[in-house]
Amino acid sequence: MRSDTLTKGINAAPQRALLKALGLCDDEIGRPLIGIVNSQNDIVPGHMFLDKITEAVKQGVALGGGVPIVFPAIAVCDGLAMGHAGMKYSLVSRELIADSVEAMATAHPFDGLVLVAACDKNVPGLLMAAARLNIPSIVISGGAMLAGRVHGRKVSYSDISEGVSQFRTGKISQAVFMELENKSCPSCGSCSGMFTANSMNCLSEVLGMALPGNGTIPAVMSARLRLAKESGLAVMDLVKRDLKPRDIMTEAAFRNALTVDMALGCSTNSMLHLPAIAHECGFELDLAVANQISSGTPNLCHLAPAGRHYIEELDEAGGIPAVMAELSKLDLLDLKPMTVTGRTVAENIAGAAIRNEEVIRPVSAPYAKEGGIAVLKGSLAPDGCVVKRSAVAPEMLRHSGPARVFDSEEEALDAIYGGRINPGDVVVIRYEGPKGGPGMREMLNPTSAIMGSGLGSSVALITDGRFSGATRGAAIGHVSPEAAVGGPVALVKEGDIITIDIPANTIDVAVSEEEMAERRAAWRPRQPRITHGYLARYAKLVSSGMSGATLS
Repeated sequence: MRSDTLTKGINAAPQRALLKALGLCDDEIGRPLIGIVNSQNDIVPGHMFLDKITEAVKQGVALGGGVPIVFPAIAVCDGLAMGHAGMKYSLVSRELIADSVEAMATAHPFDGLVLVAACDKNVPGLLMAAARLNIPSIVISGGAMLAGRVHGRKVSYSDISEGVSQFRTGKISQAVFMELENKSCPSCGSCSGMFTANSMNCLSEVLGMALPGNGTIPAVMSARLRLAKESGLAVMDLVKRDLKPRDIMTEAAFRNALTVDMALGCSTNSMLHLPAIAHECGFELDLAVANQISSGTPNLCHLAPAGRHYIEELDEAGGIPAVMAELSKLDLLDLKPMTVTGRTVAENIAGAAIRNEEVIRPVSAPYAKEGGIAVLKGSLAPDGCVVKRSAVAPEMLRHSGPARVFDSEEEALDAIYGGRINPGDVVVIRYEGPKGGPGMREMLNPTSAIMGSGLGSSVALITDGRFSGATRGAAIGHVSPEAAVGGPVALVKEGDIITIDIPANTIDVAVSEEEMAERRAAWRPRQPRITHGYLARYAKLVSSGMSGATLS
């Protein structure tokens, strides 16, 4: 076992002495040592109760004959970081999480890991660490927040985000606005729609790294604690089998993840995280395959923000096993990959069935014949960009209009709130990419302002930054190459006509090659916005958003 370095032989006596200083007895020191990465903190609603999940995991590990040893991981709440400098630290926290777990689990060679996760960058960061370390590991998330209820309808975080603009423009009263504020986020857990956190919690099931139910059992349910205990037991079986993350997260597993991603209509952030996790597994996930997979994968779910269903309803309707079982009817999944259950995908989903055909549509009657995410390419984004197609109004699937160009999120937001954006416009927010931001901020505030102002059916937004999973509308992110490295988006001028054709997977700017060449010759790199600290180091090392924004 890996922990033999600490526990076996005469030379390990000093290490055993330190383990005994922790209160471990000889019998414990002779058992597998299981690291439990606890992401609990008191500022993130999805993490505030992870101490309870961690305690349940510890019980499961002990029941399985192991010794649970807890250490921490950080987490950033995207909602709390939104709209200010804090959002620059959201995506970059993913790398800190992966690096810190690598450091802890190498300095203290555990025999297995349980990754107690919850929100946006925390889940992929921990999966990246598991792949990098390649020791038996399992993910258990804290689960989803319940949907709120206002005037008889379910609501979520995205409703209060859009409510800001609705209130500012007089579309809702102060009383309704305050009710949204007070009721949109009614419990602990990851925000209740198919936003980034729940997208990655669901996809961790599909990748085979979490037990069935991990993505959908609500945070407040006792079933979540039982699943945590079962995860503690399961890691002990993984240790005995020596079944490692790279045995599970194969290329076939990632294709399955992309397929289910399309069926669910996950956050566009999954197009950042899946390539980054694959990179740690030792291969590159080319997002060019996303459109190929999407073209043959029906969109079976319209969860918030694309529709009015929520994670709690997905759970009641059969969860991820039901979605996968339905997709398997069209032979869209590879059923052979092994999972942390010790069984194959086929064995895990045997007997799973849809229990509510409005929440999970059958493949014979999908919401759409194509998947929920599209990768667009063209003269504006030669390396690609990403849109959540399932959350775009039908009239905006094809759109052409004049560019309204802004060099920061704040400038664009001022223009939207100031009434300076007109129907038909294409808002371009640049210098917000991985290098240019730095940190690739989410643009939920501008997209929510557009939707709340009643412009969602006539205005598109394009950025080299990214979007919250709560974003809906014609919001196109990850434009690559980004402005900071001289991509075409840096050369766009006010009034240039931009044409978006989501069904054709294209995005172009109507500027001749000769004119573009002249603009490129005149372009000069901007001075970095941040010149010291972690973000400055990150900006020097980070790759393109279309390759996962990984560090070289």
